[in-house]
Amino acid sequence: MHAENSPVEDPFEDPFEDRLGEALRHAGDTFDTDRRALAAAGQTRGRRLRLRRRMAITGSVAGLALVGVGGALLMPGTDAGQPQQSAASPSKVRTGSQAAEVSGAELLRRLKGLLPPGRFSGEQARSTSHVLGPTAHLVYDDGDGKAAVEVGLGRVEPGSQMARESTTCPDKNLVSYDACTTSKLADGSALMILQGYEYPDRRVDTKNWYAQLVTAKGQQISVYEWNAPAEKDAPVSRANPPLSPSQLKKVVTATAWRTAVDAIPKKAKGKEPASSTAPRPSADGKAVSSALVSLLPKDVEVKAKGGQESEYAYVIVDDGKGRSLVQINVQAGMSDVQGQLFGSDAETLPDGTKVTTRKTPGEKGGEGVVMWTADTIRTDGVRVVVSAFNSGNQETAATRATPALTMKELRTIALSPKWRELLK
Repeated sequence: MHAENSPVEDPFEDPFEDRLGEALRHAGDTFDTDRRALAAAGQTRGRRLRLRRRMAITGSVAGLALVGVGGALLMPGTDAGQPQQSAASPSKVRTGSQAAEVSGAELLRRLKGLLPPGRFSGEQARSTSHVLGPTAHLVYDDGDGKAAVEVGLGRVEPGSQMARESTTCPDKNLVSYDACTTSKLADGSALMILQGYEYPDRRVDTKNWYAQLVTAKGQQISVYEWNAPAEKDAPVSRANPPLSPSQLKKVVTATAWRTAVDAIPKKAKGKEPASSTAPRPSADGKAVSSALVSLLPKDVEVKAKGGQESEYAYVIVDDGKGRSLVQINVQAGMSDVQGQLFGSDAETLPDGTKVTTRKTPGEKGGEGVVMWTADTIRTDGVRVVVSAFNSGNQETAATRATPALTMKELRTIALSPKWRELLK
């Protein structure tokens, strides 16, 4: 018997924004630094998502800084003080061109209608007017075991870097997964379907498969599924998530989600400070990669390299003692977070540049992985962060005692004048 009780619209313990951010940081890989960046990014009202949750960790997101330096993700635009609607409340018709609000209950109904026959429980949802954006989450059982399924909706700027990254398969040098496909649909929408894992280091065999769709209009639909009744802290209940890649495609491309995205209130113009929307210089990712290679010590061999369209790049090097990942982020306009990222213990150079170095454990689960970081910020707000690891992939166990680059070498790379030149 299907559970049809009214859903509860409490915020999720691990909300859609975090999972979308996770998908985005996988898509472009993203960058790891210390967790102070998370708080700083959150305070800059979302324009910092490449500083994100794991720029304190190679990238996740920053709270709901659903995307930051270099690309703006246009999340649902309700004001923080707006009252939240119950998921079970009826849809409300809006004036003007705004589509009618879609309740959380209606989103759940649409999700159930797209799934094969089964039993439902654990229903939670947020309406299209919710300050955190619309989602529908349930536990689905087709007879082969319970599985969490979730849909999240939002907007991105059509044709933007963020739109491209969210539908681009991750770099396999940096992210472990079983399969990933991308395709362009007849209507111009971009689709990515990824079959991966909740925990990159596979410490628990919870699988996370998801589909990301971005339409030509910038409507973004994300469908997630797991082979467990919860994404975290729940025993695996089946071999694979319930929906095959073709079934995921059917669910994520349903027109029902696009009409719901159209009902998300748009932000009123002029409410954001000009400083948060003004264009900022951005270093080309390929140029960052080339510059990083040119600054490496002569005794290391580059085994692989890559990065994002802007700001982030990585190399995997070997000095004869094993592979070592080195990654860099070059960001302009970071003066507003300097106080959160550089404490009183930071060194100040004669030209005013602040420098801090740190040695910390890796943050993506690889056994024995350590991260050595040189973090710098110039007086003009240009921040350069370089990290090296004692493994060629953070998600796998350490392959050597220390990174291939010394802290002195990392510091020299971070302080190179080449980075400012790339931002001109």
